[in-house]
Amino acid sequence: MDKKWKGTIYADGQEIAVFSSGDNNDYISLTDIARFKSNEPNDVIRNWMRGKDTLEFLGLREQLGF
Repeated sequence: MDKKWKGTIYADGQEIAVFSSGDNNDYISLTDIARFKSNEPNDVIRNWMRGKDTLEFLGLREQLGF
């Protein structure tokens, strides 16, 4: 069984949280990445979620059962 772990990576001096749940699922903080673009990361994420390409990608994932 894999171990759970939490860590930090750095990109251009910005801290980005990473997390592994121990079952081959790894996560990178979208909020931390959005802080590169704005001090209001929620707005960046909200706008990204409304984009045509994002909606098509999410629809495809749903069709494939992910």
